[in-house]
Amino acid sequence: MTKEFGRNARVSSQMQKELSLILQRDIDDSRLGFVTINEVVVSKDLAVAKIYITVLNADEQGKKDNVKLLNELSPMIRHELAKRMRLRHISALRFYYDTSFDTGMRVAELLSDVPKSSQETEK
Repeated sequence: MTKEFGRNARVSSQMQKELSLILQRDIDDSRLGFVTINEVVVSKDLAVAKIYITVLNADEQGKKDNVKLLNELSPMIRHELAKRMRLRHISALRFYYDTSFDTGMRVAELLSDVPKSSQETEK
């Protein structure tokens, strides 16, 4: 019998909250843009955490730079996370850019460009 809200999901959820606070309050790097943590996926053995982020008001190079910077800062972020979470071992942190936000914005933009006359003829 599997649990509906298992340990991985609980750890992921708590890790997302704590990482958001750490990035907001504890990281004082001027190179870091406005980063939002969309999702944290933790492996079954809790050894690796994949952290999906978005960066607002940044071009493609800025997004890549932010992900690279976060991966460079991951040992410090992991240390800070270890202070806040009650786990014996803290997962290795790997940051990735989440393209779903950009894809959603692009789809919304394309849908807004569809002429209204073609929408009315389809009804």
